[in-house]
Amino acid sequence: MEKVKILWIDDEIKLLKPHILFLESKGYKIFTINNGNDAIDFIKKTKTDIIFLDENMPGLSGLDTLSIISKITSTPVIMITKSEEEHIMEEAIGSKISDYLIKPLNPYQILLSLKKNLEIKRLVNNKVISDYQKEFQKISSLISGANVFSDWVEIYKKITFWELELDKISSDDMNEIIEMQKNEANNLFFKFIRSNYQKLLNEKFIKDDICFSQNLLKEKVFPFLSETSNNFCILIDNLRFDQWKVLQPYFEEFFNIENESIFSSILPTATQYSRNSIFSGLLPVEIKKIFANYWKGENETGGKNLFEEEFLKNLILKSDVKNKKFNYFKILNSNEGWKLNEKFNSIKNIDINFIVYNFVDMLSHAKTGINMIKELTPNDKSYRHLTKTWFQNSSLYKMLGLISESKSKLFLFTDHGTINVKYPSKLIGDKNTSTNLRYKTGRKLKFNFKDVMEIDNPNQIGLNLESLSSNFIFAKPNIYFTYPNNYNKFVNYFKDTYQHGGISMEEMLCPIIRLSPK
Repeated sequence: MEKVKILWIDDEIKLLKPHILFLESKGYKIFTINNGNDAIDFIKKTKTDIIFLDENMPGLSGLDTLSIISKITSTPVIMITKSEEEHIMEEAIGSKISDYLIKPLNPYQILLSLKKNLEIKRLVNNKVISDYQKEFQKISSLISGANVFSDWVEIYKKITFWELELDKISSDDMNEIIEMQKNEANNLFFKFIRSNYQKLLNEKFIKDDICFSQNLLKEKVFPFLSETSNNFCILIDNLRFDQWKVLQPYFEEFFNIENESIFSSILPTATQYSRNSIFSGLLPVEIKKIFANYWKGENETGGKNLFEEEFLKNLILKSDVKNKKFNYFKILNSNEGWKLNEKFNSIKNIDINFIVYNFVDMLSHAKTGINMIKELTPNDKSYRHLTKTWFQNSSLYKMLGLISESKSKLFLFTDHGTINVKYPSKLIGDKNTSTNLRYKTGRKLKFNFKDVMEIDNPNQIGLNLESLSSNFIFAKPNIYFTYPNNYNKFVNYFKDTYQHGGISMEEMLCPIIRLSPK
């Protein structure tokens, strides 16, 4: 086993020779440096497992050195000091040291601190792995026995929980296992949707604990609007359940979570279908019938989500909240978000403020078109991390504080999720075939039957006929459609990108959260 490497930074390093010999006798490898500047150069070039840092050094002080170290490495730092002054300890702890020791040092005191800070990571890793190994079989049994929608919600929540737990440790083997289990679940979820979607969508034939896009506001929001304070409804486009769980701690800084649940996006899991259904309270075939001028087909030019405010106005007028005043805002870039924050005082007294944030959707599309984003997000773990980084620096984070301060209630939801596609599936269609990579509609489509759910009569699932004899197909998890022409070019271009429109737990099972201000 490779020795644990320790970097010890102290201007009186020669006086510490007995302690260094003691640690070397215990199997540790020690690097010694007597000033902060040289230590920083060393850290940039050499990886160690832990750092001992003297607080009281001439030149670059220990605290100043610590400040620089924390920006270039996440290696644990143990501060060593002669002083027990409170302000020094507070400053060191505020800089996220892992531990601190008071001189004169005791060899076993040093050893205990090392064990605590190095072994705890191994112990935590082992516990997480052990706990997931115990849960693995239980989840597998749930997957094989799932036969109603609520079963899949439970499975998806459990898998997401363990994905996030395993994100905290470094174990390629366990990450591979959870990925295999999620793929197994997704493939069976696809079969469940393919067999039951039409029945689930039609409440006359089946009763299950399920809410689709067109009923989201009517069932999950309007009945819970506050009568004593104002309400904010925030839709983050393309926000998956796992991304919500990563962002949850930031929301909990300002709000208490009253309820967290899952609804299902309609098919296709694409913005022009799912979001229009949310704000209209209607399925696409009904939208086109009632609002013929507002609905845009796949091959029609112009934006396909331009009339959400009009849909929302009509829905509110037909509902129990028809007497409430509302605003609707769509945030398409960072500047628009900050401008909305600036005029918060002018909107905070409106009964319901609906705000759509499009950033996560842009993030997923950026992975397709921008190589740097693609390299930064090779898997779901890094995609979650990038989402968190965006949020921490976003106008939305600031908006949460403003909403909480105004004592308003908050509803957070999305329109659909997204999935990392890995496997191409060849498809042949005419020039009028739709362009989405995860679903297609058109005439005389030729495709691999095992890769799709086919709908010959789109009206049966609330969709419009794009043309006579046209049908819809929806891709199974991890699949993306490609044409035979320039096949290899497009396979490589779209592989490992985030797409939506098809059938998977990530795309269909979406979060809806009800929060109250602290």
